[in-house]
Amino acid sequence: ADKSLDETFATTLAGQSRDFAESASSLLFVFLLALVLIYLVLAWVFGSYGWPLVVMSIIPFGLIGALFGHLAMGLDVTILSLFALFGLSGIVVNDSIILVTFFKRLRDEGLATQEALIEAACQRLPAVLLASLTTIAGLTPLLFETSLQAQFLIPMATSIAFGLAFATLLILFVVPSMLSVYESAAERIGPQ
Repeated sequence: ADKSLDETFATTLAGQSRDFAESASSLLFVFLLALVLIYLVLAWVFGSYGWPLVVMSIIPFGLIGALFGHLAMGLDVTILSLFALFGLSGIVVNDSIILVTFFKRLRDEGLATQEALIEAACQRLPAVLLASLTTIAGLTPLLFETSLQAQFLIPMATSIAFGLAFATLLILFVVPSMLSVYESAAERIGPQ
């Protein structure tokens, strides 16, 4: 009887592992499709092929923060964690857009690149922090909830809260750096 129970348990675990792998691979395809769609929308809005890359450059840092959050909280990556990465990508892109659009407006007004970068980072700092901190503060109670019902949602909240916290710190460094590189390349190449 013990042998058949062990075989049943092993078969169940193998089936769950296979289902998770299939779900993860299909989610990877959907995630890549979502990134392409985000790029196309941003390219249309900005009227440029390069600006969307600058805006989207922060996404990998959000994903790194989400994975670090799971490690710090001692959680496994679940399907809900992976779903949360979609939402996280949208949130960090929105924060990045806040900075990039203000920089673009300053450049259109004739400010030099370095001055526009400093001004955009200083002026948009409160907006970026407010947008991120309110989301993180809203998710924090869920991170420490002990009820059984919340245990399914904690990995999702972890992905968004930690990913957003990590990306917010870097938005003010990575995005201006990418803007500087983009502007330097655009000046060398000529008008777009």
